[in-house]
Order: sequence, then structure tokens, then C-alpha cells
Amino acid sequence: MSSAASSSGSVNGRAPLTNGTNGTSSYGEVSPSTAPFHEPNGTTPPATSYPVNGYSNPYQPSHNESIVNHLYHAFQTGNYADTTLHVHQNAYRLHAVILSRSPYLAHLMSTSPQTTGQRVIYVNLEQEPEVTQEGFAIALGYLYSSISLNLIHPENARAVLAAGCLLGGMDDLCQYAYEVCRRSLSVDTIGAWLKFVEAIPHQPANGSVTPSEVIPTVFGHYAQRLRDDVFHFLVVTLPEVLEVRQNPQPQPDATSGETGRDVLLQVYAQVPFDMFKSAVESPTFNIGSDQARFKFAKDAIELRKRGISRGSGEETVVLAFGNNFGGSAVHVTRKLRKRPLWKVNS
Repeated sequence: MSSAASSSGSVNGRAPLTNGTNGTSSYGEVSPSTAPFHEPNGTTPPATSYPVNGYSNPYQPSHNESIVNHLYHAFQTGNYADTTLHVHQNAYRLHAVILSRSPYLAHLMSTSPQTTGQRVIYVNLEQEPEVTQEGFAIALGYLYSSISLNLIHPENARAVLAAGCLLGGMDDLCQYAYEVCRRSLSVDTIGAWLKFVEAIPHQPANGSVTPSEVIPTVFGHYAQRLRDDVFHFLVVTLPEVLEVRQNPQPQPDATSGETGRDVLLQVYAQVPFDMFKSAVESPTFNIGSDQARFKFAKDAIELRKRGISRGSGEETVVLAFGNNFGGSAVHVTRKLRKRPLWKVNS
């Protein structure tokens, strides 16, 4: 069976099907059995254990599934559509009764004029760069059927999560996409995730911004959850994966010539300062003793000073070793470098 809409072209290597008058939106063919995680509640309601009029009802599950399949086919083809949705230069022929499951789309429909039995709505995503064409289309398909979950993979999961949070009314989709995001954290992807968490608004650890002053993001509470996941990966998981603590005197990798500690240093050279400070000062930073953590922090700061990362030599970072800094033996501070004063000769 064909599945949810995505950006133009094939999805997951599958041939596209088209819904829409301009032929720009497409759908990838998937099988419901390929879903990597659990199917969400509500996909196929279980038959009631109570008989109807004295008789059991063995047909309810298959009947409900047949209805969902019929609705999803209407989503793929645009048959019997009463609403045209314009987004990302795409036009989707959809159905108001299904779109009303989304509070966001229900509001758009209630405030849009309807002529000759057809309604036209526009979704402006210029201020939401995280909501891609593919992510939005998969979320649209989920309004019709959970088969759209089969199109979610690590490369598009964050866009699906953003679209699901924007449209609302699809908590299972958001939780599923979030889990795919969380599981995608790795040595290879951490750089991209660091750029993401640096870009999203958050409350600094020093309390300089109150929660009410933090600008909300399309991700809602998932923004902080993802930030916490990235932090845990940096402090606990990554040192363990790279075996930094287990190998006090590690041997360089035969291919790259780098040790696990070298790789960890390169990652920490890219970490935004607030997260870098919190990670290095955390007693749970899994690299060994306080002395080892202190030495690692000094080496990481040297990389940051060289301009390999976001520091670009603009700050001076001071390390203090002792037990007088909130219970942490290692303390990192930042001092902005003073601008040089120019003397003007008269």
C-alpha cells in the first residue's frame, strides 16, 4: 500500500504517487509491517468484549481497518476532496472532516472563506524552517492513518516532529518521531545536533533569562527534551562509546590515527559554551577522576582558543580546581576579551 505524502520525488527509494492539481506532492510506497517501533494506540480499535444484542462482533477490527484504508486512499488520490491546502508551493486536495483533527488546521478552516462547496487554506511556514515539505506531508498523512509512521527515519524525524507539534492533535506521531530523533544520536550525528540545540531558544544555566522570557519554539516541550538528550549523550554515552575512561593510555585507531579521547576533544571543541561548561563541571562526566576531567577541560579549551570551533579566540576561559564551586572540582568561566583602546594623537 502507498503511504504518506512527502516532498517531490521518491521517498525511501519508492516510486511516487501524486495528489494535487499541480503534481508537486508525492507519496512513498511502504508496508505497514515495516514500522521499526510499536504501532500507536488507536490504529485498530480492539473488538469489544461485550456482545451486541446478545451476539459477539468478530467483524469490527477488519471493518475499522477497511475504513482507515479507504480514507488513506482518498488522501493519496485526492478523491472527493472538499479542501485545497497550499504549502511550500504544493497543493493538497484534502478533506475537512479529517483535517479538523488538527487544531491548527481546524482554525484555518474556520477562518477561511468557502465558495461553491470548496475551501482553500494556506499554511505559511516561512518562520518555521524546521518544518520541511517531507515532514509536513508525513504529518498530514498521519491525520488519515498511522501508516505514515513507516516513512519516518533519522534523516526526517526532526522535521516530522516539528510538523506534528505545529499541527497538533497527533501526540503519538510526535512521540514516535522524538524517539527516532533520540536514537539517532551518535558520534557521526552529534555535530548536527549541537548546531540544532544551539539555535533553539532555551533558558541559560546561569538564570540570566527567566522561563517567561524564553521565546517558544515549534517543538514545544520536545525542545528541552532533545537538549537534555544531547547533554546526556555528551556527558555519559559518548565517553562510554569512545572508551575514554576504560583506556587511560589508549592506542590510536589504525585507520584514523586518533584515540577515543582525541575524538571526544574534537566534539567538545564544537559544544556551545553554556553546554560545554555544564558538561565539564558535571560530576557525571564519564571520563574518570577529577584530575582527568580537569586535564580534558584544559585540552578542550586549547582547541576552542585555536578557533577550531565557535570560540574563534574571542573569549578567555579560566579553569579553577577545587571544591568551592557548587560541589564541582572543575570550574569553567568565560571572560570576554577587552577591545583594544586606540590612542589618537593630536
